[in-house]
Amino acid sequence: MAIGAAKIDMGISRIRLVASLSMGIGAISFASVFIRMAQGENVPALSIATWRLIFASIVLLPYAWVTHRDEIKALSRAEWGLLIASGAFLGLHFATWIGSLDYTSVASSVVLVSMGPVFVGLGSWLFLRERIGLRMSLGIALAAAGSVVISWGDWGQGQDQLLGDLLALAGAVMMAGYLMIGRKVRGTCSLPTYIALVYGVAMLTLVASTIVTRQPMTGFSPQAYGWLLALGLIPQIIGHSTLNWALRYLSAAFVSIVTLAEPIGAGILAYLLLGEGITLATGLGGVLVLAGIYIALRAERTQKPAGALEVRS
Repeated sequence: MAIGAAKIDMGISRIRLVASLSMGIGAISFASVFIRMAQGENVPALSIATWRLIFASIVLLPYAWVTHRDEIKALSRAEWGLLIASGAFLGLHFATWIGSLDYTSVASSVVLVSMGPVFVGLGSWLFLRERIGLRMSLGIALAAAGSVVISWGDWGQGQDQLLGDLLALAGAVMMAGYLMIGRKVRGTCSLPTYIALVYGVAMLTLVASTIVTRQPMTGFSPQAYGWLLALGLIPQIIGHSTLNWALRYLSAAFVSIVTLAEPIGAGILAYLLLGEGITLATGLGGVLVLAGIYIALRAERTQKPAGALEVRS
């Protein structure tokens, strides 16, 4: 089985794509609520990310081995290299982004990590030979601007802003690498095999990070482990896996833009479940993000299809 650049399958229903991506973003949006609850139980941020991937891997690795054992055994050395690289990028994304929150404001961190679509756009053009047109570029710019507006309220707060900002920017680069490799690999690799192995590598990367930084992994309350389990099942298995499913049919640039809708969903959930208010900046920024996604979707749908794919689940 050879891995090559994935082609866009325009035969799949647009309604199914939009509904699936909406469900995925909705699931990912629960992450901030679950993280807040786990932090309330005194779980450090890096430990939260590590347990998130541990619980996801506990579910997915046995399932993939039982249902896709032959495919896993048939993977070539080059394919393993790409899967390991994707998992390392995902693990380092969580480690650097979460680490940035100890030094800079949430706003600064969110804005810089939201630069991921810019890096995806450049990388897709350089490495995947996917052309990023004017409308897609406009969509990226609008969605990124929306993230800036959403986060404007507490811009510039933090203990060591430069270090935190650099870590957040590194998180954006890592997310770009994760999505671009997913775009390349998902053309021929089934979803269960891909997410099980990639999440497994991300788990090992985060475990190593917690050991190096001496973060505690045990001794938390039963409620804390419940929130960590929910984080692994809903935002990771449902949310991230939906994005990886979509990479078989959509460009990495577009999928990366869609992830910028997460703060909108998180804000709505925080309002409904935690009683937090929705600010004017959140509303205006949300409109810009949604406008950027809409423009990018129009650009994605007008791309010349590169050929149909046989759909594998």
